[in-house]
Amino acid sequence: MSSNGLSVTDHSRDSAGLRYVYPVVSRRARGVSVGINLNTNNACNWRCIYCQVPDLKPGSAPPVDLALLEQELRGFMHELLHGDFMQRRVPEGMRRINDIAISGNGEPTSAKEFAQVVELIGKIKRELALPADIKLVLITNGSLIYRENVQRGLRRLAQLNGEVWFKLDRASEAGMAGVNNTHTSMGKVRESLVTAIGLCPTWLQTCWFVLDGEPPAHQDENDYLEFLAGFLREGKALQGVLLYSLARPSLQPEAPRLKALPAAQMEAFAARIRDLGMAVKVSS
Repeated sequence: MSSNGLSVTDHSRDSAGLRYVYPVVSRRARGVSVGINLNTNNACNWRCIYCQVPDLKPGSAPPVDLALLEQELRGFMHELLHGDFMQRRVPEGMRRINDIAISGNGEPTSAKEFAQVVELIGKIKRELALPADIKLVLITNGSLIYRENVQRGLRRLAQLNGEVWFKLDRASEAGMAGVNNTHTSMGKVRESLVTAIGLCPTWLQTCWFVLDGEPPAHQDENDYLEFLAGFLREGKALQGVLLYSLARPSLQPEAPRLKALPAAQMEAFAARIRDLGMAVKVSS
């Protein structure tokens, strides 16, 4: 493994020299997130304009080598727990394992082995006697939650102190087409989110940024708030909103058009969400 230090702006998927497993210093969690990248071919069924994946292409995750994933995850967790990785690579104040995150270079639920991957992580958590407060996180665009194997994986995720971070960057079809390059309907998004909530604790994960010199429009805010208000009226138990901006440069063609949203504007939008009675965690 490299001796270079990690920072909150370094989310390189090969920083540990492994195929599937990579460490991230999480600015939100103030600790180390152990990432699981199932999309080793850089393929996704969406193309978000702020995405930091190089050479992103349309498609699904390739077959997962479960034996290699198990070897890498067990070995890396042992190194974090008993080796000197934290001292060599992680800044002081961040030297704790916060979570294991199924994320990476595309939509992870597109892997046919998704439910098996969740089971595998649970097995390793148990065998290594990892602390109960280490979360298992799925970062997803939610588009494939209708699949039976994904739902099976979410049920198991819930049993492993897990939670879903469900991407919702805009709450209109035009907004999603512009930011995420997907033509899904808001009805389908809502249906997928309801399914996720019913299977596992679920947060919305929302990226708010400047595009062509302009912050998100007031209409974007209103669309989002109305979407949330609908869930609250129906008593749907969302955990809250993870609101963040751009920490690392996009590797998509739109990159020159994007900038991080100033913290004051992030907080102003967060305040409108909180006024609905919804929890919000903000990271700039």
